[in-house]
Amino acid sequence: MNALSTPPATPEPHLERRFGLLPATALNMTNMMGAGPFITIPLLMTALGGPQAMLGWIVALVIVICDGMVWSELGAAMPGSGGSFNYLREAFGPARYGRLMAFLFVWQFVLSGPLEIASGYIGFAQYTSYLWSGLTRPWVIALVTVVGLINIALLYRRIQSIAKITVSLWIGTLITVLAVIVAGATHFNPSIAFDFPPGAFNFSLGFFVGLGAASRIGIYDYLGYYDVCYIGDEVKDPGHVIPRSILISTIAVAIIYIGINFSIIGVVPWREFVPADAHPESGFIVSTFMEKLYGSRVATVFTLLVLWTAFGSVFALLLGYSRIPFAAAESGYFFRVFARLHPTKDFPYVSLIVLGVLSIVAGFFSLGTVIDALIVTRILVQFMGQIVGLILLRRNASNMPRPYRMWLYPVPALVALLGWIFVFATTQYQVILFGVGVLALGCVAFLLWSWNTKRWPFGLVEAAA
Repeated sequence: MNALSTPPATPEPHLERRFGLLPATALNMTNMMGAGPFITIPLLMTALGGPQAMLGWIVALVIVICDGMVWSELGAAMPGSGGSFNYLREAFGPARYGRLMAFLFVWQFVLSGPLEIASGYIGFAQYTSYLWSGLTRPWVIALVTVVGLINIALLYRRIQSIAKITVSLWIGTLITVLAVIVAGATHFNPSIAFDFPPGAFNFSLGFFVGLGAASRIGIYDYLGYYDVCYIGDEVKDPGHVIPRSILISTIAVAIIYIGINFSIIGVVPWREFVPADAHPESGFIVSTFMEKLYGSRVATVFTLLVLWTAFGSVFALLLGYSRIPFAAAESGYFFRVFARLHPTKDFPYVSLIVLGVLSIVAGFFSLGTVIDALIVTRILVQFMGQIVGLILLRRNASNMPRPYRMWLYPVPALVALLGWIFVFATTQYQVILFGVGVLALGCVAFLLWSWNTKRWPFGLVEAAA
């Protein structure tokens, strides 16, 4: 056959760099500003028994800003899909301890990722109960399932279409949070907002334990400042876009969160929804806030906006998180089936479906249980592990190209490390045991897997691509 008549080869499926600064920032902010501030304010106030719990927001913000610099440097230097998986593997050595850290990250992520997505589904169901007062437990489970399936369906497409959907959801999120802030600012009552209980700032052991609980909730609400790192292979000019999107989204969301919190507690007395488990209306506190100001009709419309915001969050989460098992499998650190890309739409469809289904199942548990479990399971390997990894890379790979370098290194890294230690140490011991138990099981699974495949520490065979 003549060479000129040979049909062109069909290109292999691959990820395309289509996420610029705007959709990358929108992705982070949509994730961060989901159901979090609308469903956790009662839990936050319950942690310290009053508005002094806002100190937890400050502690969480300091940790997140410092940790964001860790993510920025690592993400700009290694802009591949998978985020933490790649960072831990490279920092600790891909043939030895890096294999262990990468495996443990994926191991805990299979649990913590769906838990975080599930918290958005739970928030969605809580606010739906304002519109449907007779929402029983079986109907909640059905609702979580339907919303989860819709989320999977919307993400089952090309990345350029997803970028447009992300910006649209982000706009709806901004409208919702700005409406809360404006309404609260125009009706703000300082005597309600700063109605501190007796002994509010008695710095006892109990206070610091409560502060740790409040900080843990605050960190949960900020989670997502790094979401763009999970789709690094799909980001334009990642050396500049990743750090800027993390910084912009963190600062913007911090300002918005403070505005939302003070808006609500300046209108709705905190004693009306604290403790959270004794007040059913705490599940849709923002709807109650709007009803106090403008009546039930406006509250109904606003509840629909909150539902939009909650869905935007779980959309962004599942988008970013579905790339992690894909990256691990593609590198030979996870089941090969997760490395499959859709043959025509070029996205990791197996990973998307599996994480999406697990998220639906996790949505059947309580919000408090979900938050505590997901934070604790991530701290040791992912957050603390990455900080140690950054320090190792600075020492062992000084020639690595770093489009972004942490400001005032190593101070932010050490501050973030101390913050994660504080949050972990002030968690209930049952939850700590759960997190350590998950990690221990992961170590056992890693050893069994390594023995079966004759890899380190039982052999020196490299992970297959």
